Amino acid sequence: MPTTKARFQTTINFPRKKWHRSCKATPDINKKPPPSRELPFSPRKRLGGENLCNIPQSLQCSPSKQKKENQPVAPSTPRGRKLEFGNSPLKHSPGKLELSAEKSPERPLCLPQKGDETPCSVACSWRMMKSPSVELFKKKDLRYQQTKQVLNSAIPERILAREDETEAITQFLLNHVCEEEPGSLYISGAPGTGKTACLNRILADLQEKLSASTQIYINCMSLRSSQDIFCTVADKLFGKGKLKCAGKDFPKRLAKKLTSEGPMVLLVLDEMDQLDSKGQSVLYTILEWPHLTSSRLVLIGIANALDLTDRILPRLQARPMCKPQLLNFAPYTRDQIVAIVQDRLNQVPGERVLDAAAIQFCARKVSSVSGDARKALDVCRRAVEIVESSVRNQAVVESKPLVKTSHNPGLIKVGLPHISQVISEVYGDRMTPSSGSECFPLQQKLLVCSLLLLTRRSKVKEVGLGKLHDTYSKVCRSHQVTGVDQSECLSLCSLLESRGIMWLKQSKEARLSKVGLKIEEEDVEHALNDKALTGSILRRGLEYFLN
Repeated sequence: MPTTKARFQTTINFPRKKWHRSCKATPDINKKPPPSRELPFSPRKRLGGENLCNIPQSLQCSPSKQKKENQPVAPSTPRGRKLEFGNSPLKHSPGKLELSAEKSPERPLCLPQKGDETPCSVACSWRMMKSPSVELFKKKDLRYQQTKQVLNSAIPERILAREDETEAITQFLLNHVCEEEPGSLYISGAPGTGKTACLNRILADLQEKLSASTQIYINCMSLRSSQDIFCTVADKLFGKGKLKCAGKDFPKRLAKKLTSEGPMVLLVLDEMDQLDSKGQSVLYTILEWPHLTSSRLVLIGIANALDLTDRILPRLQARPMCKPQLLNFAPYTRDQIVAIVQDRLNQVPGERVLDAAAIQFCARKVSSVSGDARKALDVCRRAVEIVESSVRNQAVVESKPLVKTSHNPGLIKVGLPHISQVISEVYGDRMTPSSGSECFPLQQKLLVCSLLLLTRRSKVKEVGLGKLHDTYSKVCRSHQVTGVDQSECLSLCSLLESRGIMWLKQSKEARLSKVGLKIEEEDVEHALNDKALTGSILRRGLEYFLN
């Protein structure tokens, strides 16, 4: 017996798995603990009061990466577990996190404690979001943003101040496309006068009536060369690669397809003047398609030049049947620009952000320079951005939300100073007889003088940029003035165009771009003759610099 007792004391049968040893009572070594009391190996994964060294008694957490075999399952626990941090429970569900409104006076949520895990960082980020510095831009007035959205240059739901032009285009489409009568229409006008926007709105409104026809829209600025227009039309009409584009006789084969049986084809060519080629063969060919026998093509061309058919295509005078109908879009007047801007602002509920006097000033300035409605919308939108930025910076400095207070009694509107600031940045001061020399740079004066000399000698309204740059370089060398290169000369022409002095029609090659005076020669000469340098250039004439 003694030997048996000693052997019993020295050999203890430990279980294969570790289990928790309770401190309250010593368990029987021969009795195995129940399976429901099995605990995980890691102390960080133990729950309740079994891990008092790391997690407080009142803190219950359900950490990630917990194995199912080590996780005690409570039958009454719902699928969405509830994580409690002190007295502030954090409810976790598969789609969202909800933080209780109660706060723990003993332990702040944002203070990291020993044993805390990721959920506390979620609570801290929530507290940071509720701070005044983060709430600063959540409670601000959204009227600035809404105003900027409605002042975009996208196609509006309705076109204002273009009732006559809309009626003419609509009647043309109904008479030719719906009645299956081929024809052509040429729409001209300065940039920003609503040519493309008006046509696109009409096509959208007549979509059901024009559904039986095939509509093709091509922006000629996207073509690499003018000859690519034939291949582009064939790909959009018959499918890419269905009709081989090789061979000099391809335009004739395409014309044969357009005169065969099939639905009517509506071809819209935006920036049609970019199809410039040797002898203008491309434009002549396209304008002849609607007048071929059994043709089913209706052509609509859009360009800026008013006299495209008379100046660039003189052979059309001998064939009046091929000459398209003409429709000109005049620049917007002051009242029309005011109506367009106010119509956009009426879409924003509440008080207007732009002052009425500021709108009138913007419309008067833009109408006198170019009559471009897009420029007016851009100026107003930029002015709203300036005011919004100043209000936001002021709120950040004061660390107060954008609400009505003693320092911010109401909405700050866009006034005359803001519009004037934007216009001076975009347009500058237009050249007038009263303009000082500091308002008009020397290089721009020399460029205007060179253009005026060329137009006087050749008696044309437009010249190529390459020829203008050559004359400008000779004028600069004769007066020992450093000139600019051809790319910078194009930038100068763009600045002069924004001032309303000249117009610019850019091409894919800068040297082939066309420029011309937008105001009368007498006004230019009167503005420049009071200067010694520019006056002497005009008095000598172009022959002096060419010799």
